[in-house]
Parts: sequence; C-alpha cells; structure tokens
Amino acid sequence: MTRFFYSSSISNFLKESENEILGILAKNNVFSLEQTQRQSWSKEIIILKDVLKNFDGSVFFEYAIPRMGRRVDVILLIQNVIFVLEFKIGEKEFHSADIDQVWDYALDLKNFHETSQNNLIAPILIASEAKTIISEVIATPHNDYLLFPIKSNTDLLQGVIESVLLFADGETIYTESWAIGKYSPTPTIIEAAMALYNNHSVIDISRRDASAINLSQTSDVVSEVIKQAKQNNQKAICFVTGVPGAGKTLVGLDIATKSLNRESSSSAIFLSGNGPLVAVLREALTRDKVKREKENGNKIKKGDVLREVKMFIQNVHHYRDEYLIDESAPFDHVAIFDEAQRAWDLTQTASFMQRKKGKADFAYSESEYLISCLDRHKDWAVIVCLVGGGQEIHTGEGGIGEWIQSLNRSFPHWQVYISSRIKDDEYAAGDALSLLKERDSVYVKDELHLSVSMRSFRAEHLSIMVKSLLDLRVDDAKRELLLIDGKYPIVLTRDLNKAKQWIRKMARGSERYGLVVSSQAQRLKPFAIDVRIDIDPIHWFLNPKEDVRSSYYLEDAATEFQVQGLELDWACVTWDADFRYSESCWGAYSFVGERWNNIRKDVRQQYLKNAYRVLLTRARQGMVIVVPFGSDEDVTRKHEFYDYTFDYLKEIGFKIL
Repeated sequence: MTRFFYSSSISNFLKESENEILGILAKNNVFSLEQTQRQSWSKEIIILKDVLKNFDGSVFFEYAIPRMGRRVDVILLIQNVIFVLEFKIGEKEFHSADIDQVWDYALDLKNFHETSQNNLIAPILIASEAKTIISEVIATPHNDYLLFPIKSNTDLLQGVIESVLLFADGETIYTESWAIGKYSPTPTIIEAAMALYNNHSVIDISRRDASAINLSQTSDVVSEVIKQAKQNNQKAICFVTGVPGAGKTLVGLDIATKSLNRESSSSAIFLSGNGPLVAVLREALTRDKVKREKENGNKIKKGDVLREVKMFIQNVHHYRDEYLIDESAPFDHVAIFDEAQRAWDLTQTASFMQRKKGKADFAYSESEYLISCLDRHKDWAVIVCLVGGGQEIHTGEGGIGEWIQSLNRSFPHWQVYISSRIKDDEYAAGDALSLLKERDSVYVKDELHLSVSMRSFRAEHLSIMVKSLLDLRVDDAKRELLLIDGKYPIVLTRDLNKAKQWIRKMARGSERYGLVVSSQAQRLKPFAIDVRIDIDPIHWFLNPKEDVRSSYYLEDAATEFQVQGLELDWACVTWDADFRYSESCWGAYSFVGERWNNIRKDVRQQYLKNAYRVLLTRARQGMVIVVPFGSDEDVTRKHEFYDYTFDYLKEIGFKIL
C-alpha cells in the first residue's frame, strides 16, 4: 500500500502544473474530498513552488501515519535532512496543539520508520499569515537527530530550510531507499483502538521486525479458530497469553473490529472487567469519531457515537448481569475477555451475588458463568481469553486456573486452544492445567503466546528486568538493565520535584507522562499524593496539557487499578513503604489507622507485588523511580522503610538523577 498521495522529485514538482498535482492528490484520496481540503492543497502547492526553486530533493504530499490515523501535509527530502511540514493556511498564531502535532509526526518517523532513524528530522509548523517569529534551529536533549519544532510563515520558509541544511551533517538521503523503508509502529492501546475502529488492520499499526512474533499471526490463528467453529458448529475457547505490553488487548480489538457488522452471526464483543480501560477506550473512540466527522463537515451527536461504541466495547460485569436477567443466548457468537485472569473465583462471585443481586447459593465462579452464557448457543460459539502473567491485583481474582477448572468441571464438549507457555508459573494455572491432558480436543498453538513487549518499543527486555527485580534475582536484573541502557532511560531519585522536572524535559510533543503509585501508598501525603482520592481516568489519560485533571499536570496520581491495561510514554513511579526491601526479601504492608501492618496472607502479598509489576511496566519510553527520604519526626515514614529499597534499586544499576 502506498503511504502517500503524491510523490515526485522537486525538479519535476516545479515543472508540473498545479492542476496536474491536484488531480493526482484527488485520485489517491480515498476519502470524500471537501472543498476546504482542495483549497489547502492548492495553496500548499503554490507556496512550495516558490520556496523550493533553489533546492534539489524529493517531495511527498499526504504521507500516512497509520498509528495516529493522520497524514503529514508534506515531507521534503533535501540532502541529508527529512523536513516534516505541517501547514496551517490562513493562521496567524502558533498554537501549542499544532506544535505538538508536527512534533508527533516527526517522532513517529524517528521511532518507527526504519529509513528515517539515522537522519536529521526537522519538524516545521507553517502558520501562513504569522507576523512576528523568533524560531531557532535547536536539537532536543535526546541526541537522536530530532530538532525542536521550528515555527515559520511562508515568507521565512526558504530561509528556515537553508538554516537547517547548514546545521545538518550525515549521509545524503536516497529517495527510493527511504520510500520503501519498513514502517513498524507500536501504538498505545488508545491509538490502536482508534486506528482499528477506523478500518486500519493490525498489520498497518504493528511492528514487523524479525525479533517480535507478529501480532497478525496471533490474530490470524484466533480468526481461523472462529472460522472453523462456525463451519463445524463447534464451541471453542482460546487462551492468548503474553508478557506485559505484548499486545494481547490489541489482538482482541483486532478480532472484534473485524466483526463490527451487527447483522452478521459472527459478530464479536470486546469485554473487560477493567472499568478504567473500558471508560477510556469508549471515550477515546467517541471523541475521535466526532472530531473526524466534524472535520469532514458532518454533524453528529456525541451521544449517538457513544451508543455505537458501547455495542463494541462493554464492561464484562454489565454483560454478566444482563444475562442473569435474560436467559437466552447472547447476541454475539464471539466474546473476547480482556484480562481474563481477573475473573472472580467462586467465593468472590457467590459473595457478590448474595450481597448485590440477592441470589443466594450462586454456584458458579465468574469464568464458569461466562462460559455458560456462550454455551447457550445451539450452534457454535468462541471465547477468547486474553491473559496477562502476574497481573492479578484484586481480591478474589481466580487467574487462568479458574477458567481451566471451569472447563474441566462443566464443559467437556468445548475445544481448548492454548500455547505451550501457559505452563509458566506466572500464569498460575496450577493443577488445573494437568487435567487438560485428560480432555479431548486440546490444541497447542504457540502463536497464541506473545513473548515480546510491544509497549516498550525501546526496550523489549523491560518486562524481564522488572520480573527479575521483583523476584530478587539481582544478577539477572543487572544483565537485563544493561541491555536496556541507551534505549530506555530509567533514573532513580529521592526528590519528587527533580523527578517531575526530568520527566517534563524528556517528553516531546504530545507524549503522555504521569505520576503512578501503589493503591496502598498511604504515606505519600506529605508529598501531596493521596491515593484515597479517586481520579477520573478519562480526564487523566485523554485530556490535554492545559487541563489540571490530566496526567500531564503531575498532581493527581493514578494507581495500578487505573493504569492496568493502559500506557504512558513516560512514568514517574513513586515508591512507598507498603512494599519495602529489607534483609534480602520484600516486605508487604498495609497502612491502617496510624501504623503499618504486616501483610501475612500469601495471596495479598502477591497482589502487592503484582501492583508494582503493573506500575513498573506502564511506560513505553522511560521512567523515573522516586523513593523518598524518610523522616526523623514521623514514625510512619522511618528512614529504614525507604533507604533499603533505594539501596537495592541502586545496586541493580539504575542511574541516580
């Protein structure tokens, strides 16, 4: 698929007429062509024909950035520089959102386009009618050949290009090689959901390097299971496992968006018990569609879009409660359960049903009941369980073992598809897994395991390093940290203000950063962090930098419950005394009343350990870890509660800020 609407050498571009170029742009435009778009193209062509008279190189119009669901207005390849041009025709001011937009385009090329990574990239925002401009050619502190966005009007654009060329060094860019370079993005789950919902495929928005198991392979295997189940009137369940950030949710969304036709008997529904994830994804899809429709001149009500999105993404508990009332088969034949390891065990489910629903003696765990709902279909059904290892953080979460026990106990006629990696101890399958050997129709498909973290595109070894750190395997953690070094910055500090300064300096464009803490971090209140105050994850994850409720403000901290399944680009992880290192082991504590109490139950200790696993694997590009100083005046914040943890992290090799 061609990524651009128009491409030519600058010399040919100057020779071609405006109408010829407009015709090519219009022909390759797959969307409805609005008059405003045609007028913008016309003005951009006129401007560039004047500006580029003294340059040799290549020009690309409407270059696709599928991860963002957007197109760059113009890309110029001149000598050894990639110029990323965003035009704001008729605009007199340089708005911060527009600056971030052109910066994001440049970052996308730098991070994900193979043949752009070793050349200087110059993002330029052109407000055509701007008057007073003071803009310098400055490299960012990351030392990765990316300039700060340059502001220009049409009169100054030629001079800006000349200044950048004087600044640049490196090899000349060859257009043919650059144009066929691999584009291997790793979108955030929010970006992925929006792209898939707008008819991009998982192939468009996922990386394709040899070191990663292709997400499309996993999606294809699941799609084939669905196809066979439908053809043969069978019922099947797939367990998709993977390391944190490997793309399990992305696979689920890809499968669901392939079946958005509600009139099809193959329609699928994406279900999650993660309330913040459901709320954020729904709002993101709704805002994005409303924005796109308005840009195309269409009137649409946000409520109408939200109702449509709700049919696609639902809270698993609302789904469960609906079929407590309605005893017929669900409308959808395919149900995708995100974070399936969080389904409740029998004790938790029975307690909830008695307390909240007035149903005494409820005899199903949540997983068993959910399977029974799909089992109501007379013909066929498929369940896809997306399972994270070491991700159970709530009381009563049964893990994957409860799903397998439910299948063995009540559904012998269901086919089971697993990967060989489901045996790993972090999936907590327990003895139930051995019972699968006694079942008929159990199939091992190694494509159902995603072994490489896609979230941390700079550091595939991050999740392994975090696991080693938490498992107190110091040498392993040190080794994995060395593999990360230079690709994924991790720094350690005792000073929260320094941490905030660092993270603001490191983030570029609209890269999202935020403050994350454990839900048990009760003694961070002296630092203005109070976990008892619930944040609204929609505002925190989606609102812009100017909004005090957004993560950007670094005032409201999100806990593991609000960030699980979602991502930041940069994270500020602030460590409290709830999970502390001492005498070569971790201690788990909860703060009740006026003191810390030792957590003695193994399962609650594991929940707290998993909480820190979630926090330490949220960031895609880097993080700062804050272990504050203790206090001589406060017995709930003694120095030893924090110092030993800091020393342990320092021993692993994190750089001190």
